[in-house]
Amino acid sequence: MDESANAISSFEAILGISFKDPELLKQALTHSSFVNEYEGKAAVRDNERLEFLGDAVIDIVVADMLYRRFPDASEGQLTQLRAALVRTESLAQIGTRFRLGEFLRIGRGEELSGGRQRLTILCQGFEAVVGAIFVDRGLDAVVEFVSPPMLKLLDETISNRLHIDARSELQELTQGRLNTVPTYEVVGAAGPEHDKEFRVEVALGDSVIASGSGGSKRSAAQAAASAALERLEREGFPGSVADAPCES
Repeated sequence: MDESANAISSFEAILGISFKDPELLKQALTHSSFVNEYEGKAAVRDNERLEFLGDAVIDIVVADMLYRRFPDASEGQLTQLRAALVRTESLAQIGTRFRLGEFLRIGRGEELSGGRQRLTILCQGFEAVVGAIFVDRGLDAVVEFVSPPMLKLLDETISNRLHIDARSELQELTQGRLNTVPTYEVVGAAGPEHDKEFRVEVALGDSVIASGSGGSKRSAAQAAASAALERLEREGFPGSVADAPCES
């Protein structure tokens, strides 16, 4: 990563936050592997303390968000949702939406072994960035920053659980009735890199039967499969041999 002020400013623009102390953001982006290989180690601090803080702050923000959004949910249900939102893969996914990997300061060994794409490093880096925002701007700024991607991830999580068997169910249905399997195609993507919305169409043969949208290609395909099931239940299999009169 370019350590110039321009690089920090570029990442601030992606985050949508202007730091009072840009050095905090620089520290948040500094992995311990970078410090270990840096000649003047005393002058460089890694992001582990900010990661520790950010981890705790994210837990608070997510817990509060879920508590307010689901007033009738049980403690167990809230705990399951929180676990899905704050797990390593989820936080790394959010970090990737903000192009975090491009701006991390990592050691040469980590660089060569694909550290910029490693889920644990991206997760830790995102937590550190949140910790830096908390120190620099306070809790309100963290809530404003974290809530939109977390709400998007929450919607995807709930959608995935609702549609988790939709693709399998659709495939079983079409194989049994038509002896064919559905195909899926991404037909559109809109929005900035860190907040894309995908549109997927599902087809039987040459006929598109439904489409769906989601924050990932997978969730969009699941939504499309669910929409296809609803349509087939409502309208049947138009023009298919399954709907033709029985042969005598």
